[in-house]
Amino acid sequence: MEALKQELKESIIETLNLEEFSPADIDDNDALFGDGLGLDSIDALELIVLLDKDYGIKLTDPEESKTIFKSVEVLATYIEANRTK
Repeated sequence: MEALKQELKESIIETLNLEEFSPADIDDNDALFGDGLGLDSIDALELIVLLDKDYGIKLTDPEESKTIFKSVEVLATYIEANRTK
């Protein structure tokens, strides 16, 4: 699970061009949106594409996405339970 969290942090930084962050700057329980990393709705769409491409997970319910993208910890747990790749 730790390796997955590290991979997610690196993917989030790379995919969203968050050059001001390093994986060490992102706590597993930091909020991804709002006061945490400050991601927005465009970033959410990019994360949805990332989940599909890298883990074979297709998200279609916006409410589900809000829950899943709460933090790296929650996202990693969801991926472990639902990945197809």
